[in-house]
Amino acid sequence: MDGGAAGTSNGGSGADGDAARRNNTRMPKYSKFTQQELPACKPILTPKWVVSVFFLVGVVFVPVGVVSLLAAQDVVEIIDRYDHACVPPNMTDNKLAYIQNETIPKDCTRILTVTKEMKQPIYVYYQLDNFYQNHRRYVKSRNDAQLRDYKKSNTTTSCDPERFTADGKPIVPCGLIAWSLFNDTYSFTRGKDNLTVDKKDISWKSDREHKFAKNVYPSNFQNGALIGGKKLNSSIPLSEQEDLIVWMRTAALPTFRKLYGRIYVDLKANDTITVRLSNNYNTYSFGGKKKLVLSTATWLGGKNDFLGFAYLIVGGLCIFLAFAFTLLYLIKPRKLGDHNYLSWNRHPAGR
Repeated sequence: MDGGAAGTSNGGSGADGDAARRNNTRMPKYSKFTQQELPACKPILTPKWVVSVFFLVGVVFVPVGVVSLLAAQDVVEIIDRYDHACVPPNMTDNKLAYIQNETIPKDCTRILTVTKEMKQPIYVYYQLDNFYQNHRRYVKSRNDAQLRDYKKSNTTTSCDPERFTADGKPIVPCGLIAWSLFNDTYSFTRGKDNLTVDKKDISWKSDREHKFAKNVYPSNFQNGALIGGKKLNSSIPLSEQEDLIVWMRTAALPTFRKLYGRIYVDLKANDTITVRLSNNYNTYSFGGKKKLVLSTATWLGGKNDFLGFAYLIVGGLCIFLAFAFTLLYLIKPRKLGDHNYLSWNRHPAGR
């Protein structure tokens, strides 16, 4: 009697022990998810599939690359670097003193020759080299709430060092990005005809409607002892200051172009364009370059050879790999799923 009771007791203890061990090891409850038994697509990459995919990618990419290059070749560009050419001959050794001296005229005239017919619209860009708009402190020196909300127009948080004027008044727009606004100007003539530069809609529509308010106006801007760039008209709201909006969409690379305006006149080959510009922006202090760019556009955009070459290189490489794998498969075929190729099934040499 005691033995049976003891046996029953021991059996119960054994079951309890198994349950306790399962709890201690925290074994998950069985499910197809935890055991990775859910239905799944498990394609087998046979040689035919691999060769077909490479060949298909190559057949698609190569024509796209050719079309992209042809489109880029149709773009006509005139690029003129003027920062060094507009310095007076007696100050070429001290360009920084020239740009910082307000008594020295900054007007400059450049002559451009149209090499190939340019259909309207002709896009006018200014290009800056060695200007790091992506610098961490530079990018952070702005306040978006101030730009899009009239009630917060006196907010200057994160705008150091351009937050307040010397007498403590808030700057609108504040921050280094707005303070360093590009301020060179251009005007164009062809013979006796002035070429009007249309500066409307040069910025993103989303920026004008959502990032810059219609009831926020510049105030106390560029009133300090050190002027960074262009001054703003205090009677025009920020949403209509498109040069500012374009500038404040910071560039990712140190060499960049920003749209200055459009010319809606066709230019013929060998036309002579006279550019009268104001060389105001200081790029000499950091070894930068300034260039004026006149460019047409195609359905693919501006001139960009990289996209076409990228497609051609990738497509050509895929076609090469497709032929290489085909030859390898024909010369040295291998049975699919043959276990003898597994490392642990291979017999050492000499055995």
